[in-house]
Amino acid sequence: MAAVTGIALGMIETRGLVPAIEAADAMTKAAEVRLVGRQFVGGGYVTVLVRGETGAV
Repeated sequence: MAAVTGIALGMIETRGLVPAIEAADAMTKAAEVRLVGRQFVGGGYVTVLVRGETGAV
């Protein structure tokens, strides 16, 4: 049986690139999370993906 590691994926969706960058900056500085990537959804929405311990995400 595999051990549970407690790694979680967090997503935040913003309207525009600048708020997405600000959110990613704040998340990586405030908690032990790692930036996984970003996705342009359409209509000006951007999703930022972070990964880290469950309590940090």
